[in-house]
Amino acid sequence: MISITLPDGSVREYDKGITSMQIALSISEGLARNVLAAEVNGEVWDASRPIEEDSSVKLLTWNDAKGKSTYWHSSAHLLAEALEALYPGTKFGIGPAIETGFYYDVDFGDTTISSDDFKKIEDKVIELAKTKSEYIRKPVSKADAIAYFTDKGDEYKLDLIKDLPDGGITFYTQGNFTDLCRGPHIPNTGAIKAVKLMSVAGAYWRGDESRKQLTRIYGVTFPKASELTDYLHLIEEAKKRDHRKLGKELELFAFSEKVGMGLPLWLPKGTALRERLTNFLQKAQVKSGYEQVITPHIGHKNLYVTSGHYEKYGADSFQPIKTPQEGEEFFLKPMNCPHHCEIYKTKPRSYKDLPVRLAEFGTVYRYEQSGELHGLTRVRGFTQDDAHLFCRPDQVKEEFKKVIDLVLYVFGALGFDNYTAQVSLRDPNNKTKYIGTDDNWALAESAIIEAAAEKNLPTVVEYGEAAFYGPKLDFMVKDALGRKWQLGTIQVDYNLPERFELEYTGSDNQKHRPVMIHRAPFGSLERFVAVLIEHCAGNFPLWLSPEQFIILPISEKYEEYAKKLSDELKDSDICGLIDFRDEKIGRKIRDAEVKKIPYMLIVGEKEAAEGLVSVRKHGTGDLGSMSIEEFKQQIIKEITV
Repeated sequence: MISITLPDGSVREYDKGITSMQIALSISEGLARNVLAAEVNGEVWDASRPIEEDSSVKLLTWNDAKGKSTYWHSSAHLLAEALEALYPGTKFGIGPAIETGFYYDVDFGDTTISSDDFKKIEDKVIELAKTKSEYIRKPVSKADAIAYFTDKGDEYKLDLIKDLPDGGITFYTQGNFTDLCRGPHIPNTGAIKAVKLMSVAGAYWRGDESRKQLTRIYGVTFPKASELTDYLHLIEEAKKRDHRKLGKELELFAFSEKVGMGLPLWLPKGTALRERLTNFLQKAQVKSGYEQVITPHIGHKNLYVTSGHYEKYGADSFQPIKTPQEGEEFFLKPMNCPHHCEIYKTKPRSYKDLPVRLAEFGTVYRYEQSGELHGLTRVRGFTQDDAHLFCRPDQVKEEFKKVIDLVLYVFGALGFDNYTAQVSLRDPNNKTKYIGTDDNWALAESAIIEAAAEKNLPTVVEYGEAAFYGPKLDFMVKDALGRKWQLGTIQVDYNLPERFELEYTGSDNQKHRPVMIHRAPFGSLERFVAVLIEHCAGNFPLWLSPEQFIILPISEKYEEYAKKLSDELKDSDICGLIDFRDEKIGRKIRDAEVKKIPYMLIVGEKEAAEGLVSVRKHGTGDLGSMSIEEFKQQIIKEITV
C-alpha cells in the first residue's frame, strides 16, 4: 500500500501502482469524467500513469491552469494528426501549449496553407476527436527513436532527438499519429469538443534565421462549443478595447519611426491622463511618509557594475555612451534603485531615521528586441512609479504590509478588484541566476510570505520568478475581460545594501546594514495605462479623464455663453473643451460619444436665457437641465477620490 496526500490535507491508502484516474474514480465518477491530468509531487503526469510510492496528488481539470495546458498540448497533437491525414508527407517541428491555446510548427513542403484551409482542418480535428483515441505513452531507446523518424523522413524530430539523453525519451500515440513528446496528455481525444484555428505565421526552425522557415499554425480548443463561442466573442471585444487602437482614436499617445521604435510620444490628452495618475499616487505617498527625489537619466558604468545590473543586463541593454574623456562610459538608466542607494549614502543615518522612503517617477531604458515591442505594454523607454524604502530588519514586515495597503488602495481607486498576489521566489535548482547569500534570501522570502499571509492576500507561489537580487510579491490583476496582467510589485532586498555598503548607526552605537524594499504600485506608467485603457475600454473614471466635459453650442450665437461656462468650470479644476465646429448638434453628440467624453453640455437659446445647461452623460443619455453650479457640484462630488 502507498499513502496519497490530497490538496485538502487528507491522506488515503491505495495499492501500489494506482493511477490518478483510479484515485479520481474512488472519490466520484463525476470528478473522474473531468480529470485531464494530475500533479504528482509537483510534476504533471498523465492520469493513467501508475504511482509507485507515497505521493502528494492534485487532480487537474479544465479549471486548473496546468490542466488546461495539458489539454491544449494534447490538442496540438490532434491538430498534427489531422494535418498528416490531409497533407501526407508533412513534417513536424514542435507543438507546445501557450497561454491562449497552442501552435504547431509544420513543414508542408511545396504546399502553402492559408486561413482559407482552416475550416477543412478544423472539421478533420473534430472528426478525429470523436474517435476518443487514447493518448498512449511509450518509453523508447534513443536508437529506436532515431530509427522511427529516419524511416518517416522527419529531420526536425531527428534534430530534437540528438540532444536528448538515452533512457529519457518517450513517444505518445493517439489514433494514427505518433510524436516525440515527454507529455503529459489528457486521457483521450473525446474531451476535445470545439476547435478554432486562429492564425498562420512563419517561424524559423529553432528560432534560427539561418534555418528553414516553417509554417506555424495557432489554434485553440474547448471542452464545450459554448465556451468557444464565448472565447471568440471575447477576442472581438478585446480588439475593440485594444489600447493601440483606442490610444490613437482618443489621441493619447503615438509612436514615430524617426524618434525610435518602442519610445512613446505622449500627446496632450495622454499627458493629462498620466499626470492625473502621478498626482494621485504622489498625494497618497506624501500621506505615507515618502520623500520625492529626482535622478538623472544616465549613470556611470561603475554604478551599474556595483549594483549588478551591468553583469545581468549589460549585453542586452542600450550600448555605452562614450564621453570625450578616454575610457569614460555612461549608460541609459535601466533601473532607479542604484541611484537611490547613492542618495541614501549622502549623509550618516541613525536607527532613529529609519525607515527612509525615497520615491521617484523615474524613466528607465531597456533595449527590447523589435519583435517583442507591443504598444505601451512592451517599450524601450518607460517610467516607473519607483520607491525604495531603507529600513531596519525589525521594520521589514511592517513596512512591507504598508506597501501592500498602498497597492490595494491604488487598485481600488481604479476598479481593479480581481487580483492574485504572486509570491515570486528563487529557483532552488539554479541559484547561479541570483546574487546574494542563502541566508539573506531565506530572510527576504520569509518576510514576504509572512506579510502576505497576515494581510490575508489570495496568493500563489512561483519558483524561478524572483528578481536577480531578491524575491518579490507581484500583483496579477484580471481585467474586465478576464485577462491576467502583472501590475504592482514589491521586492525585499538584502543584497544591494551590501553591494553599496549602506549603513546606519544602531542603538548599540555599531554600524548595521539596512534592508531595502523596492515597490512600484503601477509597475510602469506605460504598461499601467495600456491595461487601464483596455480594462475600461477608454471610459476612464471621471477624476482621471483628460476631458471631463465638452460644451456643444447649438449655433455660433451661443459660443460666448459656452466660453463663460467653460471658464467657470475650469476655475473649479474641471477640465474640458468647446466644440466650435459648424456641425449639426446630432453630429456633435455622436462625435463626443465616440471620443468617450464623460459629460456633454448642450447650450442653446433656452439655456443661455435661463443660465442653464442641458446635460448628457456618455453611455447613459439625457440627464435634463440644471444650473452650472448644480452641474459643478455633481462633478466635484463624483471626482472626489
